[in-house]
Amino acid sequence: MKRIILGCLAMICAATVTAQAQTDGAGKAPKAKVKKWTSMAPKLKDSFFKTAEATRIGDNVLLYQQTTGGWPKNVNMQLPLEGEALSKVKAAKDDVNESTIDNKATTTEITYLCRLYNATGEERFRQGALRGMEYLFEAQYDNGGWPQFYPRPKGYYTHITYNDDAMVNVLKVMRDVAKGKEPYAFMPDSTKAKAQAALDKGVECIVKTQVVQDGSPTVWCAQYDEHTLQPAPARAYELVSLSGQESDDIVLFLMSLSNPSAEVVRCVESAVAWFRKSEIHGLTFEFYKDGNGQRDYRMVPCADGSDCPPLWARFYTIDTNRPFFSDRDGVVRYDIAEIGHERRTGYSWYNSDGLDVYKRYKTWAEKHGSAR
Repeated sequence: MKRIILGCLAMICAATVTAQAQTDGAGKAPKAKVKKWTSMAPKLKDSFFKTAEATRIGDNVLLYQQTTGGWPKNVNMQLPLEGEALSKVKAAKDDVNESTIDNKATTTEITYLCRLYNATGEERFRQGALRGMEYLFEAQYDNGGWPQFYPRPKGYYTHITYNDDAMVNVLKVMRDVAKGKEPYAFMPDSTKAKAQAALDKGVECIVKTQVVQDGSPTVWCAQYDEHTLQPAPARAYELVSLSGQESDDIVLFLMSLSNPSAEVVRCVESAVAWFRKSEIHGLTFEFYKDGNGQRDYRMVPCADGSDCPPLWARFYTIDTNRPFFSDRDGVVRYDIAEIGHERRTGYSWYNSDGLDVYKRYKTWAEKHGSAR
């Protein structure tokens, strides 16, 4: 037990040391790597939430919570808040355009507060979690989708967003709250009922937005127009496409539903068929340092003509199902070597996550598949 607690405390202390090192006026202190909040928080052991450090961080989480009930993204909420930094956080509470579900924001904070309330019984943490849930309920469109940011009024931020699993992360919380699973079991029945309604609408949105190609349902685009439910672009290099990156987690989520409807079953089976059709064989990564000493990679044939595990591209053309790539100029290219180093190495263009879909589907199909 002590090892678990000390391990968690060491994790937090490392982040605290980083903050102190970064503010060293002489600039001579070594910089430890700050652990990313949204990666660190879900891994904390239940025993940690009984510590004073957990409560300190929980109070930080409440300070960062905006008047909308949601949270901003890319914040390491475990770092100490004092002086000017604290004043800035308090002043930003009304900057409502920063509230978001992107990069695991808001869902991570709600879950942390729930775990902390379960450990401490402190009412402020319960209220913070419930306000976060109300934010998610309010942000959902009538068609069941969620925007990346809410209430930001314009730009691609208003699109229904599957990109980086934004909407799926919310739906996972709704699913577990509706079931009364831990750490959400304490939530009132009214919140659980709202979560079930939000879940049902969200699943309906997923079914409606599955892209049909040549008469066959396939997978999903990374974002959709919130009014027309048509695929929509986002950043310059995020063009309208079928997304091999986002679609795998959508399918995995659908397969997590206890009693899938016939529509959901058809949705899953069509998507799995697309993954099988869209496998990329015979290629693997080769990493190297370029002439400037920068780490880079290229796609090369598998060694000795052997067949590597299949890969999937992040983007496929929505009409011809051809893998493509794009840089900040927004031009479609069919060879990853044709885009610049910054985008090539700063974005995941290939992945093998379809293998997780296959693994889950094998068991799921025996229970729910049309061929069972």
